[in-house]
Amino acid sequence: MKPRSSDSQTAAGQSDGSAGRGSSAHHNRGDDWRDDLSDHGEQPQRNGPDLIDAINQIFAEFELAYHNQYQKAYGDPDWLILAKKYWLECLSDFHPLQLVTAARRLVKSQDYLPTISTMIRACEQSFELFGLPSEWEAYTEACRAPAPKHQHDWSHPAVYFAGKTTDWYLLATEPEDKVFPLFSYYYKQLCQRVMHGEQLEVPMVQALPENPSRPLSYEERQSRLQDLRASLDV
Repeated sequence: MKPRSSDSQTAAGQSDGSAGRGSSAHHNRGDDWRDDLSDHGEQPQRNGPDLIDAINQIFAEFELAYHNQYQKAYGDPDWLILAKKYWLECLSDFHPLQLVTAARRLVKSQDYLPTISTMIRACEQSFELFGLPSEWEAYTEACRAPAPKHQHDWSHPAVYFAGKTTDWYLLATEPEDKVFPLFSYYYKQLCQRVMHGEQLEVPMVQALPENPSRPLSYEERQSRLQDLRASLDV
């Protein structure tokens, strides 16, 4: 068995100055991985790691937590690069913070090396990082919120807009197995917008004045009508 290189396979693409240590083929492959991914147009997020760094951190944690399984799955450097690219493509809709948090939860709770599908489910359970309730909590809130909807104290505006787009009447009258998938579709889209920095606000409806104008009497209406006829010469 060949001894392991001092440079971890999961250090690919890091920019912390470690590039100067050695000139192994494996480390060069790591640089290629970051260069290739630049074609995806990924830009660093203002808060937290960018997507490429998040993928690198995920694989680093998987290597530490599932060492033997990891070596069997990603022991070949070329295969590791392909795997990282594929994971990036499949998980690019999620915020980097979601990815890192989901990976940490999985290594604490799962005995086997996670798959992309388990990562997606874990990411969808991390909406609370952005103040977003889970899909089921959002659906329940939308169904139970009293009218007028805009005056309800929503846990997050995304819940209001998901309910409005789904249609309040459908939420109140259609069975769960029919309307929940529709609500979930719209809610996930809104969550992605929120996690990419968009601010949502429930519209404010202007209240009626406390002292509305007094209605005109019959005589006043007749007088104004005569004035209008005179001005129009009819």
